[in-house]
Amino acid sequence: MGFGKDFLWGTATASYQIEGAYNEDGKGLNCWDVYASTSGRIKFNENANVACDHYHHMKEDVALMKEIGAKAYRFSISWTRILPDGTGKVNEKGIKFYSDLVDELLANGIEPLITLYHWDYPFELHKKGGWMNPDSSEWFLEYTKVVVDALSDRVSYWITLNEPQCELGCGFKLGNHSPFEQHNVRDLLIMGHNIILSHGKAADYIRNNAKKPAKISFAPIGPCAIPENVSPEAVEKARKLTFSTNKDNFCFSISYWSDPIYLGKYPDELIEDYGDLVPKFTEEEWKLVSTPLDFYGTNIYYAQESKKIGEYSDIYFQGKMMTNIGWPLTPEVMYWAPKFYYERYGKPVMMTENGMASHDWVCLDGKVHDSYRIDYLHRYIREFRRAADDGVELAGYMCWSLMDNYEWSHGYTQRFGLVYVDYPTQKRTIKDSGYWFKKVIETNGEEL
Repeated sequence: MGFGKDFLWGTATASYQIEGAYNEDGKGLNCWDVYASTSGRIKFNENANVACDHYHHMKEDVALMKEIGAKAYRFSISWTRILPDGTGKVNEKGIKFYSDLVDELLANGIEPLITLYHWDYPFELHKKGGWMNPDSSEWFLEYTKVVVDALSDRVSYWITLNEPQCELGCGFKLGNHSPFEQHNVRDLLIMGHNIILSHGKAADYIRNNAKKPAKISFAPIGPCAIPENVSPEAVEKARKLTFSTNKDNFCFSISYWSDPIYLGKYPDELIEDYGDLVPKFTEEEWKLVSTPLDFYGTNIYYAQESKKIGEYSDIYFQGKMMTNIGWPLTPEVMYWAPKFYYERYGKPVMMTENGMASHDWVCLDGKVHDSYRIDYLHRYIREFRRAADDGVELAGYMCWSLMDNYEWSHGYTQRFGLVYVDYPTQKRTIKDSGYWFKKVIETNGEEL
């Protein structure tokens, strides 16, 4: 069966991680701009004030996508480049940058996929309570309207939120992402409620106001458990674990976010655990939250732990193969996750992120020989194709990332790109993996 003829092959990035120009042309500050250098939580206190300077290298970067053969490009919009204060006055120079980017992509035969929000929350709105504020979903809707009205005459694919698990769990539970706060369960449930409602209002506006027919999703991350074997009992055990809300770690779960959006209700397990502590949506809000979506976007890097084995587990054990960032190599998750998600939510699955961090450098011959990344991608995409062969409807694959960039609290210590970036000079070099990925695209994955 393999990948369909309309399968989208592309790459992905996020605005804060690549754009730089953090205070140019009217852009306002987001929480990462404010806290990255002052929190003491970032490796070497590094920030993304310049990063890959994509803001000034946009056309060069699109040319690199074309050379790699990408058919699609998933990128996020910087909220404060559009609305410097989060609401109110629109920054026309910000709109122009993204409008020019969309035009450049289309001129090179590359489909734009817009992510409205990838963690760069406006600082001015954060000072007003951020996601705790009951008006936060209206702020997000105001921002959405500006972007959709400006770009939907040329853009068909829309992703509302990227990895809300990390937005809430890392930013407000663990405190290892901006704004580096730690809140109790009550606060997390309120913020999660407002984030889900923000998605709903945005999706509803896109559905009813986009100038081109819209294909809409959001992009949660795993976790997904891998069955010990293929017996019905083992598969069911893994499925149950995959969709568990996991009590106090509910904000990292799949079902907490996806069930309201795709099934129109909170998971029963969440209600059993927290009862009336879970904020309630009105009937009208439920209609917004469950606005019909077109595909199930998901970011996948590794499987969920299923059991402890002494000091280790089924995915972390002595001598386990890991990427440079410390994530285990579990390619089978690219089969089981789409299978479980497709069965539960009934939508075509798009891999909105997948890739690996490695210890890349430019070799003496002027090239970047990242054989480990090629092997990683080969293993993972082959498992993704196996899901298609097993009847799972797949919509696309976006490799993370187009280029090396700022990896949040890891600073610049992790390189995920198909393109190497020398940050002091901003010189770009397509890695061996970029040319390998080009062949995968050209053959629609048939030779994996």
